[in-house]
Amino acid sequence: MQQSFMSAFYKNFLGNSPEWYKLAIISFLVINPILFFLIDPYVAGWALVIEFIFTLAMALKCYPLQPGGLLAIEAVFIGMTTTKQVMHEMIVNFEVLLLLIFMVAGIYFMKNLLLFLFTKIVTKVKSKTMVSFLFCFSGAVLSAFLDALTVIAVIISVAVGFYSVYHKVASGAHPEHDHDHNEDNDLNDLTRSDLEQFRGYLRNLLMHAGVGTALGGVCTIVGEPQNLIIGQQAGWEFVEFAIRMSPITFPVFIFGMLTCVALEKLKWFSYGVTLPPNVRQILNDFDQEESEKRTKRDNVKLVMQGVIAVWLVIGLALHLAPVGLIGLSVIILATTFTGVTEEHQIGHAFEEALPFTALLAVFFAIVAVIIDQQLFTPVINWVLTYEGNMQLVMFYLANGLLSMVSDNVFVGTVYITEIQKALVAGQITRDQFDLLAVAINTGTNLPSVATPNGQAAFLFLLTSAIAPLVRLSYGRMVYMALPYTVVLTIVGLIAISSGHLATSTDTLYEKGLIHHHTGEPAKAGSNAH
Repeated sequence: MQQSFMSAFYKNFLGNSPEWYKLAIISFLVINPILFFLIDPYVAGWALVIEFIFTLAMALKCYPLQPGGLLAIEAVFIGMTTTKQVMHEMIVNFEVLLLLIFMVAGIYFMKNLLLFLFTKIVTKVKSKTMVSFLFCFSGAVLSAFLDALTVIAVIISVAVGFYSVYHKVASGAHPEHDHDHNEDNDLNDLTRSDLEQFRGYLRNLLMHAGVGTALGGVCTIVGEPQNLIIGQQAGWEFVEFAIRMSPITFPVFIFGMLTCVALEKLKWFSYGVTLPPNVRQILNDFDQEESEKRTKRDNVKLVMQGVIAVWLVIGLALHLAPVGLIGLSVIILATTFTGVTEEHQIGHAFEEALPFTALLAVFFAIVAVIIDQQLFTPVINWVLTYEGNMQLVMFYLANGLLSMVSDNVFVGTVYITEIQKALVAGQITRDQFDLLAVAINTGTNLPSVATPNGQAAFLFLLTSAIAPLVRLSYGRMVYMALPYTVVLTIVGLIAISSGHLATSTDTLYEKGLIHHHTGEPAKAGSNAH
């Protein structure tokens, strides 16, 4: 009886995760108290950080909330940090939590408009290079004002829709009948060949769009969660954040779009796959049918979503309210004017954001440990021994490398917290703090496209329903992202190391586009550290 109970308990522990993964997490939980009480709290703290990064890197084996959460709970219990310090970190970053809860849910109610736009791009534009360019460009522009996760979720919906439409027709299934688009047994050789080409075409578009979300996400304070954390600590609002980042983000965006076109023209790294004529005809017929079925009410819904999108851009640009509250206003307006009135309909909107919001709360618990155990203090002090541009380069590279193997939100949060402490301690000036904040933001956003671990949008794509359908594996994503990784990282590095960032910032001061901040960052909860 005892054995069967323990066996059932072990099977339930972390569910279907691999055996070796479960044993790794158990060993972490056993080792941490031993290191903390018997060896050295500093060593135990670093072990915890490495273990947490491991859970992020292994996100495909198990969502990091559970194993990472267990590590965080244990850290509080054994005294690595306190619940008070964890709560302090969450309160300081409360606006970021509101962004994830309300903004992502708000954009959920504008999906119809986004689906409509991307469907028209694929069915109406004949040139594959132009379609790729538009997907990358649209992903960038939308991610600058919305949330990258939501944008990629919409594009995944488009891809799944197209794939299922073609697969049903190619399999000879009746349009009104249920059909399993995971099963290829009913396909003949010709349609099977078209399907393989169609998969390659969709892989291209998904990767271009994913990189687009990174290109746009780095530019504005709402593009990525860590941007808001960094901008909040620095006291920058939407426009100032975008202007301060522009000496790096503008050339990176230009070269990113040029890379998109070059990859399609040269057909390198599996790009340049065209849409088979048979598939195009089927998708066109489907789009035409959908347009004919669209009622007056449906058209009015699209118009209202467009109006709300304009409000969203104006509200963010003029900083009319905190980002989370603007997101809440989008939920209210979008549901009011599109006929959504029932609680369960609204509830679906929060499903995508809340797991990541909970994970971010666990991030803050690990950050609390880093602060209490002063884990990064020696590293930061060493980097601060460099001067001028080399200091910025070191921060950019350190953030970039860590973001490739870890998660850019976690890395950005840790580093901005540490340089905030350095500012309060008088180790750096306020002007140097501002330049380092730019280096940290670009470092966490650009090189992190190298792997699905680094970009939440990439990880979301990899774990989505479309990935197995179009044969998009972890290795293939890394391979297809490689040219973008090299170009974006190098262009960003050149922009920082050339001294252009400091010069441009001085020019912006002179023109009055940004203003000098004095003393501590705006969110000066740092004294509690």
